[in-house]
Amino acid sequence: MGEWIQMGRLKTPTRRGLALVTLGLVLVVVAFGGSWAFAPDARTVSNSVDVNNTTTLVGVQGPGPNGNVTALDGKGDVRWTIGNIISYQDVSHMENGSVLATFAAGHYLDCGPYEPPCKRTGVRIIEPDPEPHVVYQWSYPVKTREDSEVHDAEILPSGNLLVADMEWESIFVLNMTTRERVWTWNASDHYDAPPDPRSEDWLHINDVDRIGDGRYLVSVRNTNQLLIVERGKGVVDIINENRDVEVLDKQHNPHWLGNGTVLVADSENHRVVELRENESTGKWEVGWAIAKVGGIPLDWPRDADRLPNGNTLITDSRNNRVVEIYPNGSVVASYVVPSLPYEADRVPYGESVGRGYERDRQTDLGLFDKQIPVLSTLLAAARHVVALPYWVSELHVLVVLVAGVLWVVGGVMIVRGRLRG
Repeated sequence: MGEWIQMGRLKTPTRRGLALVTLGLVLVVVAFGGSWAFAPDARTVSNSVDVNNTTTLVGVQGPGPNGNVTALDGKGDVRWTIGNIISYQDVSHMENGSVLATFAAGHYLDCGPYEPPCKRTGVRIIEPDPEPHVVYQWSYPVKTREDSEVHDAEILPSGNLLVADMEWESIFVLNMTTRERVWTWNASDHYDAPPDPRSEDWLHINDVDRIGDGRYLVSVRNTNQLLIVERGKGVVDIINENRDVEVLDKQHNPHWLGNGTVLVADSENHRVVELRENESTGKWEVGWAIAKVGGIPLDWPRDADRLPNGNTLITDSRNNRVVEIYPNGSVVASYVVPSLPYEADRVPYGESVGRGYERDRQTDLGLFDKQIPVLSTLLAAARHVVALPYWVSELHVLVVLVAGVLWVVGGVMIVRGRLRG
C-alpha cells in the first residue's frame, strides 16, 4: 500500500482516476437501471383476446444459430417451437394444420458449384403434432451466407410454390412434386443488373404475394419499391416509382388489401404504413401510419398483417415483440418473442384477408423517440449479434461510449499515479 499512499491519502492522479472510473460505472448503472425500472410493459394482453383459441406463428431469424419457428398462444406463452438453424423467415399456416416456412441453414455438403460446407435456403413444411418435425424440404445452395435467403414463399391454388429468390433476384413458381420450375420472372428484365447478381446485395427481393390470377406483388427492398408483376406482361405497376424514402425505406412483407391499398412494414422509417393509390393522380400516398405502440417506438418492423377483425398484427423486430393493435393504435396484445423475429402469422388467417382503413392516421414521435445517426447504426449492429432488451436505446449506446472513455482515461491516470509512487 505504500506506493499508493502519500501522507495517508491516495495520490491526486490516482484519486482522479478512481473518480473517473466510478463516474463511468455510475452512469451505466443509472442509465440501464433506470430504463429497466421505468420501461413500458412489453408483454400485455387485453381482455378482448380469446386466449384459449388464439395462435400466432412467429418466424425468428437469429442472431447466430438461433433461428426457429415458434407458435404462441393467446397469452404469449409457447405452444411449440422448432429451430436451432441460421434463420427462419416467412411462416404461414396451411389448411391441413401444417406450417410452411422459409429457412436458411449451414454445414451442407451438397453445394452444387460452391465449395462445401455451404449454406442452403428454401422451404420446409413443419408438422406440429405430436412433436414439431419437418415433413418436406426443398432447398438450393447459395454463394454467401448474407442477403441470399429465401425470405418468402406461398403455396398457390394450383398446389405449386411461389418463391421470392434473393440469390438471383427473381420470383418463380415451383412444382413441389417434381421440384422443377414452371415459370420465372427475373428482375434483370426490369432493372439494370450487375454481371453476377450473387456477388452483391443488389435488389434484395424479400417478398412475393399472389394478388390475383397470374398477378403478383413483389417487394424490392433496396429500391424502396413494390412491383406488380403479371405473367406474360412483366411489370404493370410500380409503387413508389421515384424511390422516395419518405414513402418507403427498405420495406418488408407488404400485405395487399385490395381497392388500391397496401399495408407495408416500412422498416428503415421504423413505422407501419398504409399506402393508397390516389384515384386522381395515380400516385401512391401514405394514408394511415403508426410508429409507436404501447409507449414503445417501433424499431425495424418487418411484417404487418391486417386481420379480419380490423386490427393490425405487427412484428417489431428489434424490440423482440409481436403486437396486435386496434385501428386507433391502442394495444390489444403485446408478446415478447426470441431475438429478431422476422414475421408473424395469425392462425388461420395469415395475409388472406383484411381491409384498408377509411380514415387517415399518422403518429408523431417525440424528440427522444427518434433514431439518432451513428448511434442507431451501432445499436442495430449490436442487436444482430446479441439479444438485447427492447428498452435499450441510442442513449445507452452513448452512455457506454462515454463510460468507456472515462474508464480508459481513469485507468491510465491510476497506472501513472502508481508508477510515480
